Amino acid sequence: MVSALARREQVAFATARGLSERRACALLSVARSALHYKPKLAARDAPVLAAMSILSAQYPRYGYRRIQIFLERQGHCMSTDRAWRLWKLGGLQVPRKRPRRRVSVHRPCPVPAANAQHVWAYDFVFDACVNGQQLKCLTVVDEFTRECLAIDVAGSIRSGRVIEVLSQLISEHGAPRYLWSDNGPEFVSRALLKWASQNGMEMALSDLGKPWQKRRR
Repeated sequence: MVSALARREQVAFATARGLSERRACALLSVARSALHYKPKLAARDAPVLAAMSILSAQYPRYGYRRIQIFLERQGHCMSTDRAWRLWKLGGLQVPRKRPRRRVSVHRPCPVPAANAQHVWAYDFVFDACVNGQQLKCLTVVDEFTRECLAIDVAGSIRSGRVIEVLSQLISEHGAPRYLWSDNGPEFVSRALLKWASQNGMEMALSDLGKPWQKRRR
């Protein structure tokens, strides 16, 4: 099936060869009212696509669904289908394997904690029972006071449980400016990213392959 744009181009070609516009439109099934139509979609998508490209460079390991959360925070509300269309239009993709020398240096990292409630660092530590059962411990530390705010212990802790623990801490201490972690799957999930965005917190991640960075602060 020939697209509407291609048919309009054929009408222009026919009229350039001497055929009347009315006759060319009738032969090619093109409405004369749509002959001089100029699409507005590209102009509407341009600022969103530019913002998406910047965020993709800033977060090279995030796909279009996570980038969509950041776009909504900037005021660009859209459906998942539109986000996917713009993602493909911009030729954006998550690299399958990224050499260390190409790791982006523009990842958002918080300045050293200036006061309490400025930066919270959280990570997992592991232990085991006498019977060999593995224990997973979620630890949350205030980087300025070095106070351990929480240690949550369970056999398995996923992003939903991480959100519950952080929500409880925020209700007791208030929300920090930054949440500092490595790139573990529980810390970069869409659910946690969206929750942090809704509560006005920035997600600061250590560089890929350098999980020790957060321990130096």
